[in-house]
Formats: sequence, C-alpha cells, structure tokens
Amino acid sequence: MTIEIKVPPLPESVSDATLVAWHKAVGEGVARDENLVDLETDKVVLEVPAPMAGTISKIVVEDGATVVAGDLLAILDEGEVAAAAAPAPEKTVEKKSAPAAKEAKGPVKTSPAVRRLLDEHDLDATMVTGSGKDGRITKADVMAFLKSDSSSDVAPGDSAPAVGVEVVTEGLAREEKRVPMTRLRARIAERLVDAQQTAAMLTTFNEVDLTEVMALRKRYRDDFEKAHGVRLGFMSFFAKASVEALKKFPAVNASVEGSDIIYHNYFDIGIAVSSDRGLMVPVIRDVDQMSFADFEGALNDMAGKAQDGTISMDDLTGGTFTITNGGIFGSMMSTPILNQPQSAILGMHSIQQRPMVVDGEIVARPMMYLAVTYDHRIIDGKEAVQFLVSIKDQLEDPSRLLLQV
Repeated sequence: MTIEIKVPPLPESVSDATLVAWHKAVGEGVARDENLVDLETDKVVLEVPAPMAGTISKIVVEDGATVVAGDLLAILDEGEVAAAAAPAPEKTVEKKSAPAAKEAKGPVKTSPAVRRLLDEHDLDATMVTGSGKDGRITKADVMAFLKSDSSSDVAPGDSAPAVGVEVVTEGLAREEKRVPMTRLRARIAERLVDAQQTAAMLTTFNEVDLTEVMALRKRYRDDFEKAHGVRLGFMSFFAKASVEALKKFPAVNASVEGSDIIYHNYFDIGIAVSSDRGLMVPVIRDVDQMSFADFEGALNDMAGKAQDGTISMDDLTGGTFTITNGGIFGSMMSTPILNQPQSAILGMHSIQQRPMVVDGEIVARPMMYLAVTYDHRIIDGKEAVQFLVSIKDQLEDPSRLLLQV
C-alpha cells in the first residue's frame, strides 16, 4: 500500500512554507513517526513525520521549494522497515565511525539548524557531545567537534588549518558570500519596518535599583529551587511587576485595530528569546494568575522549545505586552521596537554597580536602565512614564508585588 506524504495544515495566517531539508532519501526505510522533512514558515519549523513504517519510493518536492497546505511531498510504500533498505546510490556516503564511548547513547535531541549542519559535514549526532540543556547539541558543539576531528588527522609536525578557513599562501583572500534570508529573518525584517512605518513610537527611560531584588533572590534562591525544581530568575520579578503596572494603565496592555482600541482584561506576556534561527517571542499566558515558580517553569519550557525548533505558532501569537532583555548580551541601553499590534514593550538592560546618593551618602548600587517604547497614538507620555515608575517602585520594594500595591 502506498501512502501520500502531504504538507500538513499550516498555522492560521501562514499561506505557504519553504521545504528546508529532507532527512530521508528515495529507497530509504523509515519508522512510524520518524521525521521525514522540515518545513519552515515565517515563525516556526514544522516537522512532517511518517504516518506509517515503510520505504520512501518517490520524492516529489526538492529542498528549497515553496509549498502550501495539501501539496504532495513524497510517496511512502507501507511495510516493515527492512534491514536491507538503504539509501539510493546517489545518496550513499560512507559514514565516519563514532567513538566506542558514544555507542551506548540513546536518541540525541537536535534542532533543525543543527541537523542541517550535521548533514553538511556527514556526521552522526552520536559522534558529538552536547553541551546544551539535557545534553542537546548546539552549533558550537558541532564546530568544536569538526575542529578537533580535523586536528586529529594531521600528521605530527604538521599544522592543522582552521575549519572552514581558506589557506592562502600569497596575499590576502577577499571573499563575499551571498545567501538568501531565511523566512524567519525576512519576516522579522518585515515586521520591524512595518512597526516603524505604522506606529507613532516613542521611548521613555528610567533606572531601577535592584538591591532588594538581588538580596531576596540570594536569600531564597536555594530554598526556591529545592521546593519548585526551577531557578528563581530576574525575569519573573519583571513580568510580575509589569502585570501590576498594566492593571493600573490599561492602555499599555491594549492594541490598535484600524481606528479601534482593543483593551484586554488578560495579561499574556511575550518574552523575547534568542535562538539559532533568530529572535522569537513566545507568549506566556495569564501571567497574573501565575506564581513566580509557575512563570519560571513556563519560561524555561518556552526557551527550550525555541532552541530545539519545536515551538509552535500558537506559542508565538496573541501576546498583549512584550519584555526583551538586551542585558544578557551586554546592552547598556536601547530603544526596543514594538511587537505589533501591541502598544508597548519593556526593555531590560545590563545590571551595573554605579555610585548613587542614598540618604545623603554616595554608595555603590546594582542599577539597571529600563526603557518602555510605546505607541503614542493611544498612550500619552504621562501614562508611559507613570507605568515605568510603577515597575521601578515594585522592583525597588518587592514586597509591593506580594501586596499588589
């Protein structure tokens, strides 16, 4: 029995996808639910699993093609995967042997970007030691393996060229490399330009003294992790403080739709995270109903899915307010761009010890600059400033978060 492998239904508002890479070749056996191919949309990478065990008899769409929901991708001949089933001759490549110490390893978790890198260099995932969460392999792990593997093949006395670097004996190589934007990068570019052309964006700044927050984290960090199984991070403080400030200033939690303002009585907070594929903003819903531990657990789950490439479109849509933390990359101050149709975004930055005047004395304090970019069409400057001051007040006196004042 033959089975048609088709493009699955795409997320709402997504019209097409790009076929990134096949993981199986014609004539190759596949197991039920094994990933056959990756499809990239504007926001996420979708994996197309095999509905039954069998053998790929035909591939209809090649890498790089644009497809829509329902398009035929391949033909699968149903049946038990035969031990003799092998890739077609043109796909057969001799694999490097994995070290003996790796043979006992179970399935290795990799993102689509890492799998493509492994395929490019004809590597098996079990050959690389992952340094990511739960042993996940990162791009840096693959490059480190390639470098060490290349060095080990050099005879004594010889020098090993760096991986991917052209060795030039005369003069200096001048090269250019032209590559198309990924769909995600193109979509990010489109949304950022659209935000600048549509909204009347303005940014207001303030600074916050994080002495009390840092003392609270230090005092209860170990007990918190022991009780809840997650670490107590800074983001939960900022998210909870944002929610309380949003309650006081509903316009900051609103969005614009045509000539209407949509006010939301719920608090779905988007948290910008960096991934191998670019910036993503997964949404944590109903943050006002969460404990600190609930929020930290949800944030860890979302960040893991973003890194693994398993995040869904539902995870990335529907937020009412966004927080971005450039401080993890060393940013001192920035003006974040709105994540439309939201009307505001909070920017966090690096924590630095700075001299401050406290009770007439100059003392060193852990300070952070905060920025709120807002849509001036529906938020007045007074509201934006008071909103940011509310966040500052709660972080400088965290007991306010407990008392919700």
